[in-house]
Amino acid sequence: MPRTTKGGLARRKHKKILKLAKGYWGKKSKIFRPANEQVMKSLSYAYAHRRKRKGDFRKLWITRINAAARLNGLSYSKFVNGLKQAGVGINRKMLAHLAVNDQEAFSKLADLVKENLKK
Repeated sequence: MPRTTKGGLARRKHKKILKLAKGYWGKKSKIFRPANEQVMKSLSYAYAHRRKRKGDFRKLWITRINAAARLNGLSYSKFVNGLKQAGVGINRKMLAHLAVNDQEAFSKLADLVKENLKK
């Protein structure tokens, strides 16, 4: 019986990595070892940054809410505190959407907060 080698398996593995490395510059897209190193690094960055993106969006929403709250004479922290005291359970994503797309509704929320903070 002829002896088997890992030739077919290695070729498939190398082709898979080189396909992922398509578009990289220089050796990183042509030669297996540098391509494999770069692909592993890229995949780890992709994993980490998928998680980081969530924090980036939260920062964006807070910035938008703060800008809209200040137009209504409140700071972000007082606005959020007033919402909590009023028992309004709306998340930052929706508040930011209101701040950008529906200033009238956001103003009504700000008025509600102002009334609640006076109490």
